[in-house]
Amino acid sequence: MSGRLAVVVGASGGLGRAFVARLAAEPGWSAVISVGRARPDDWPEDPRTPFLALDLLDDTALADLARQLRERGTLGLLLIATGLLHDTDLTPEKSMRAVSAEAMQRLFAVNAVIPSLVAKHLTPLLPKDEPSVFAALSARVGSIGDNRLGGWHAYRASKAALNMMIRCQALELQRERPLAVCVVLHPGTVATDLSAPFARSPKTLFTPDDAAQRLLKVLSRLEPADSGGFFAHDGQPIPW
Repeated sequence: MSGRLAVVVGASGGLGRAFVARLAAEPGWSAVISVGRARPDDWPEDPRTPFLALDLLDDTALADLARQLRERGTLGLLLIATGLLHDTDLTPEKSMRAVSAEAMQRLFAVNAVIPSLVAKHLTPLLPKDEPSVFAALSARVGSIGDNRLGGWHAYRASKAALNMMIRCQALELQRERPLAVCVVLHPGTVATDLSAPFARSPKTLFTPDDAAQRLLKVLSRLEPADSGGFFAHDGQPIPW
């Protein structure tokens, strides 16, 4: 297969899956390739939306993924939708007294290390002389300048680390692939498992499909001059 590819990493999550559905309905993509740790049992058998399962913290597995993608076509869009906020034994801290090394390591691994390794292996597939987009989902709480409440220390810090890594990647891409757009995005509060325990008002809660639509619209309006930025779902910039 040869053509223009869109790749969604973290596609088994609610928002990642919505991205895949939205992109598959767009013209211009020969395939929308989903990547994650495990293929969902109900994933559709569609050659245009294959699911590739691998360990996202494994350099060797990611290098092999890059080889597979290179054989399939040209990478035009790379979206990273991985994220971890809470788990059965992981709860956002309300004070510094609750910070633990174990929680920080888990959150940094998912929220900062995985996107960084994906960028390492897959951004070299972006074309050098054609427009392309690389975006990772962050969160407004990862903004240092916007932090007026404190709390959620490890999650905030892991997202701030993600923001810095993508900012660094954007600067490299400006030199090597000047037509590329490389940004971090804040999706708002989305009705997914990640935000379920903390969603306060249905009025400010987006469905995954609505959030995906909003974010794809933001990406469609960005230019290479916007690369390295941090943008909300409404297109407004967010301070670092």
